[in-house]
Amino acid sequence: MGTWDTGHFDNDSAADFSWKVDEAPEAEREAVLREVLTFAAETSDYLDSDDGAFAVAAAALVASQCPGGEAVTTAYGPKKPLPVLTPELRPLAVRALDGVLGENSELHELWDESGDKAWAAGIARLKEVLSAATG
Repeated sequence: MGTWDTGHFDNDSAADFSWKVDEAPEAEREAVLREVLTFAAETSDYLDSDDGAFAVAAAALVASQCPGGEAVTTAYGPKKPLPVLTPELRPLAVRALDGVLGENSELHELWDESGDKAWAAGIARLKEVLSAATG
């Protein structure tokens, strides 16, 4: 995994996901996010690091539209604007992040082995924003 920092888009997989979002027609961008969030939320198998990174990036995009969410301003995020996302993506994003933080997640395993706590703190912040916006 090509990773250069702990941010939600600071790895090759998330940057590739941003490109995929940008390449989708505007009306299909929400579906791109929903697909990766659903996969991470519902998989009972081992969640590989790419799928985990996609889910984190998608959750960050959903959270950016929530009260208290941070705008995605990194050069590695999508360049094209997202439509207003449906609120039903918020609890799905929380479940996806739970999958990323689960015991069957390669991404979590890699960050845990690194000893760097900033990544997990960033995920916790995303979950707080998404959970608060869910109600």
